[in-house]
Amino acid sequence: MVWKLMLAGVIGMAAKTLPLPMAPSRPLIAASMDEMEMVDAPIEPSLIVAGEPHARVALHSRGHDDQSTTAVWDCTAGTFRWYFGWDETVMILEGEVHVIAEDGSERTLRAGDIAYFGGKTWATWQVDTYVRKIAFCRKQFPAPIATALRLRDMMRAGRGRGGLAA
Repeated sequence: MVWKLMLAGVIGMAAKTLPLPMAPSRPLIAASMDEMEMVDAPIEPSLIVAGEPHARVALHSRGHDDQSTTAVWDCTAGTFRWYFGWDETVMILEGEVHVIAEDGSERTLRAGDIAYFGGKTWATWQVDTYVRKIAFCRKQFPAPIATALRLRDMMRAGRGRGGLAA
């Protein structure tokens, strides 16, 4: 167990300090939503519960490490199941959607509302007329890397307060 923790710490420190070979990033990516080209993003027919929802998406940006994206998405009336393969935070820009999460919790999201959907979860979306959202998506790291990063964060938080890195 001690060796695993030491290895995770080393990986965490390496992840923090070693430069990763990545495509150059732009310091600022800005666009008006009216300028972004919306393209069809069909919902898998087997996931549609009712209606004929038509979804579209416009990719705004992708993180330089390919672990995150920001996009605008909209959809017409219909009810469908949705799998969140990535962690996703949404802000509703227009319209509303009634969401039922895997655990049975329900919420109607309206313009101005912000919601978080954990990666690898399902939800049912019921759009009565139209909904438009901005989505901030982040891939989950593989378990060993996620553990190393959590350890690194614990050590950082403990500095000067009697924690792990005191």
